[in-house]
Order: sequence, then structure tokens, then C-alpha cells
Amino acid sequence: MSTAPGHSPASLHDESVPVNAPLSAWITGVGLIAPGMPDWPGARAVLRGKAPWVSAPSVLPAPAMLPPAERRRASRVIKLALGIGLEAAAGTDVSTLATVFSASGADGHNCHALCEQLATDDRHISPTRFHNSVHNAPAGYWGIATKSMAPCQVLCAFDGSFGAGLIDALGQVVLDRQATLLLAYDSEYPEPLHATRPVPDCAGVALLLETGRTPQALARITVQTTDAPARPTDLASLEPLRAAIPAMRSLPLLERLAQGRGDEVCIEFLPGLQLAVRIEPA
Repeated sequence: MSTAPGHSPASLHDESVPVNAPLSAWITGVGLIAPGMPDWPGARAVLRGKAPWVSAPSVLPAPAMLPPAERRRASRVIKLALGIGLEAAAGTDVSTLATVFSASGADGHNCHALCEQLATDDRHISPTRFHNSVHNAPAGYWGIATKSMAPCQVLCAFDGSFGAGLIDALGQVVLDRQATLLLAYDSEYPEPLHATRPVPDCAGVALLLETGRTPQALARITVQTTDAPARPTDLASLEPLRAAIPAMRSLPLLERLAQGRGDEVCIEFLPGLQLAVRIEPA
């Protein structure tokens, strides 16, 4: 986990907050890129049953906010993170937002390329490949693109990364009383790594979480841990995505948001521990 100056992870363990106390915030923006769902409006139509889900490779937007040199170096996972974050925070001064970046791994394609290079006699590594391969690269590019100096956390919890990011972002909203942007995303690996970590494509979701209700509020979200079993998606066609891509553990939550439906869903988190998520439409 990386922490920007001015924010300490210890604040998330404030003794005034009871253990397993529910964490609540208002969702005021959503960004989504996933196979067959290039953005949140397209995903909403699918999740509402207004359009069929058609399997297709994830479409990644050009990182137009980056300076030309960084734009040329931007990898798939960096384009993904910037795309979902800017969609969720549209209309907001993104330079002021605290951020939480959460992913189950780093950039799969760069990892593959580095392994290929190291398996040859010429083991000189491209500096660009190296700095794009590290887990916090998307957070660094976000700072360059948005000129943000706000607190930033970078997390990894393997298949529980969406849940870990959601808890951390909600903790900042509740305890630090600041709007926080959660970006949860994953990248696919080429073969032969794909056989061991079979993520089918890159995908990600971003949620803009705020302390109070605003005119842009979509719903109030309340989260606490539970040992109840996780629930699948309502749409059977999307269940393989939810199961295969850690960031898409968010799909049951997103279904309720898209449908404007108050409900509680149970999302996979860590072995033997799930997240009970209550959605109340604004």
C-alpha cells in the first residue's frame, strides 16, 4: 500500500469507530469499462435489461489528458484506470479528490514482456517497461494527468481487491470527511501466464463517494463485513465476468445502481468474509 503525505492508514483504525461498524457514503458518479460494456451508460442499458450483453473486447479510451510523452508510454491498464476515473468524476475538480487505486495485479502485458526479455541473453530492461510494470503506475499517471496533490492510496488484495478498495475509500469519506474516488481495475495476462491467472480481459469500475447528498447523488451506499455467502449477478450472462475479473465483483452492486433499486447484496471479499452492501436510491 502506498500513502500520500497528509494521510495515514492509522486513521482508518480510529478507536471512536466500533469494529465492523457500517460505513456509509453517497455515490455521485460511476465509471465502467468491461468486455461488451464500453462505458457506464452502455452498461446501465445492459444491467437494466434494456439491451443484451454482447461479448466483445474491452474498448480503452485514448488518455487525452496526459502530456504527449506520457500518452505514448501509457499501457492498457493505465488507459483503463484513467478512463473509468475520469468518467466517474466528470464535472468535478479531479485535482482535489482523494483517490484509492485497487487492483489484483499490475500490468499483465508489461509483466509478460519483462519475463520474455529476462529469458533472453540480453537482459537489459526498458525503463519505460519497468516503470509501467509496477503496481502503482496508474496512480502516478493519474497524478500527472490531473495535477492532483490529494491523498492517494494504492492497494492489492488479490481477488478481494474491489472489496479492500471499497472499504478504504469509504473509511476516508467517513473518517477524513473528504470526497474520495475509488478506482478498481484488473488487467489480463498473455500466455503462458494466462493459464495460471486466467483473467479474460481488462476491466474496471470507479465510484465517486461523497460525505453528503448532492444534486448529483445516485444512491447511498452502506457496507459492513458479513459471513453470509456472496450472491451472483441477476443476469446469468454476466456471471462469468463477475467470477473471472476481480474488479467485476462489483456487478451486483452496479445492477442495483443501474436499476435505481434499493436492495442489499453480498459481495465476495476475503476467504470466509464477504461484504454486505446496502443500496438506497437518492
